[in-house]
Amino acid sequence: MRHLALLALLANLVSPAVAAPCGGNFTAFLTTMQTEAQAQGLSAADALRFFGNLQQDPKVLKADRAQGVFRKTFTDFARSLISQNRIDNGRANARKYAALFDRAQKDYGIPSGILLAFWAFETDFGTFQGDYNTANALATLAHDCRRPDLFQPQLLAAAKLWQLGDFDPATTTGAWAGEIGMVQMLPADILERGVDGDGDGKVTLKTSVPDAILSGARMLHDFGWQAGQPWLQEVVLPDSLDWAQTGLKTQRPAAEWSAMGVKPREGTLADLPASILLPEGRKGPAFIAYPNYSVLFKWNQSFVYVTTAAYFANRLSGAAVFNPGNPDPQLSLEDTKTLQERLQQRGYDVGGIDGILGSGTRDAVRQEQQRLGLPADAWPTHDLLNQL
Repeated sequence: MRHLALLALLANLVSPAVAAPCGGNFTAFLTTMQTEAQAQGLSAADALRFFGNLQQDPKVLKADRAQGVFRKTFTDFARSLISQNRIDNGRANARKYAALFDRAQKDYGIPSGILLAFWAFETDFGTFQGDYNTANALATLAHDCRRPDLFQPQLLAAAKLWQLGDFDPATTTGAWAGEIGMVQMLPADILERGVDGDGDGKVTLKTSVPDAILSGARMLHDFGWQAGQPWLQEVVLPDSLDWAQTGLKTQRPAAEWSAMGVKPREGTLADLPASILLPEGRKGPAFIAYPNYSVLFKWNQSFVYVTTAAYFANRLSGAAVFNPGNPDPQLSLEDTKTLQERLQQRGYDVGGIDGILGSGTRDAVRQEQQRLGLPADAWPTHDLLNQL
């Protein structure tokens, strides 16, 4: 228990701000990070031992720049991640670790389906946790100028985990973005939210299922998950619905959606504020999203990933396969980039010309659809692109 108390103390020492200028000479960058680590409590000798042998990993930057998987439509993404084998394994793990999931529900309010979904998608239930050297990955991303404010604190947190004996810069491996363990948590989250689920005095996310599941549960709890509330539900929509009211920015009480003709495909609507999600426009799948759905974006910021994880959690509990509908074809990569360029020229913040249909691009599409008198479902079509 003394180890866990020290872990909690060190968690408060992780700097939230950028400590070193990004880019430039990598060795000079590491020297600055060493100085920052010393300011946060590491001895000069320890800081040198941790940072002295770190190296840039070009494969990490390549992976960071090539996340084409998130260009898939929701239907294609869901079909690629959700197999019958994963459903069977998920349900088998739910039975095998029933007592553990009961504890996660009792202590943190997180249902088993959500935890199983992330465990499945992140590491296929722990079978593949990534083979990138974690310290080098974090150093590479901390030095890179795309997101230094995220990764420099994570690199310092890894140094603190090493000080605790929970991290080896030479041998610890994980995902390309520095996440570690069965549910892929970043070092600062391990420091702040790691749970010793098996009672051995350490938080070991790579080999301990209790540590991994309860740490993930605590993280979602801290992100704002509300116990006992739903997250996502498939719905059937009337053709007369005002499509401009769909999307996460619009919340209405479920009773209002019901009065507008929104019907659940299974069960009943929850008495909560909710949004209508159309991942592929008004002709594709349709869901109602409750407040807990938005919490999942603090785990992963990809719309298709979060929606697929939320849906998979329902499938593990017996929900039907969603109705894919007959949506308009997705724009090609080049057409999507052209769309983003034209939207950007009109003053919209689309978050970069990357060909990925993120929230900024969807919001801009919806506004332009409204301006042009098109159904404002935030799904870009060739007709919209031509009119722009």
